[in-house]
Amino acid sequence: MQLIHLNPKQLPTLPPLAMTIGNYDGVHLGHQALLTALANDAKQMGFASAVMIFEPQPREFFAPHNPPARLTSLDEKAAYIAELGVDYLIVASFDDEFRSLSASDFALMLKGLNARHLVLGDDFRFGHDRAGDKAFLAAAGFSVDSLDSIMHDNQRVSSSLVRQALADGRLDSAKGLLGRDYAITGRVVHGDKIGRTLDFPTANIAPSRIKPALHGVYGADVFAYRDGVRLDWATLAHDDAVGVAGVAQGSLFGAVSVGLRPSVGGQDWRIEVHLPKFDGDLYDVQLTVVFRYFLHGERKYDGMDALKAGISQDVADLLAWRASVSVE
Repeated sequence: MQLIHLNPKQLPTLPPLAMTIGNYDGVHLGHQALLTALANDAKQMGFASAVMIFEPQPREFFAPHNPPARLTSLDEKAAYIAELGVDYLIVASFDDEFRSLSASDFALMLKGLNARHLVLGDDFRFGHDRAGDKAFLAAAGFSVDSLDSIMHDNQRVSSSLVRQALADGRLDSAKGLLGRDYAITGRVVHGDKIGRTLDFPTANIAPSRIKPALHGVYGADVFAYRDGVRLDWATLAHDDAVGVAGVAQGSLFGAVSVGLRPSVGGQDWRIEVHLPKFDGDLYDVQLTVVFRYFLHGERKYDGMDALKAGISQDVADLLAWRASVSVE
């Protein structure tokens, strides 16, 4: 899949396209159905397939200090979309100039990109005047395929529904909507090393989003990558400190905290991964954290001794859960 950062003033030369447009946050079952329809339409028509998404997502642009929780970073979203066989991912910078495009101007831009056929969700509208819809695009000369919403447990599958499930700690519900376990991928960066002083060292993952979609303490499967290649944990471990095997083959089990760290006066969102019985240098390694078990929400402890005791109990509880689950 080719990724294109769109410059509306200098459009790329592209083959005839079957295209869909949207945020695609989470790439959930509804998105997957639409992308599958896009690939099928493109193949039947002899077109290439393309997805246009927006960065930042519009609601992040309009409310940067209080955006909705984000399910997927750009890199995560691109990886999921690529798995569905899309040829082009077109990333439009959502800024003042872009958001001011009228429906007519937007349609002209689509024609400039050589879009011939559009596959849209049943609630799709566009343009600053919100005048763009299926009928508008059909009148503008595009062929349009509009898909009905996908239902799951008598509910319309949506990114909002996934966010709510994750916020509530209902990982199984989120999995049902996504068609996979929820995961976050990020590079290990330097933190403030408080965990080491408490005898629970953590790998701090750059969240790659303003606000994560879940918060609290979790048991997770953790995979390590470098340059897109999965690493064997044994090659990263010092001596025999190879950690505890995760539920999924090739993973390590992690005790994961996602939150603002109120016990130490934290102000920014952190994703901290403690790998029991593992010792090794993980800086600049990319970790994928697959959330498997919700233990509890974020807690504020009074003092460092109470915090250490709380973490110790969390790790013990999570290891007990891990011991109760068979390797897949």
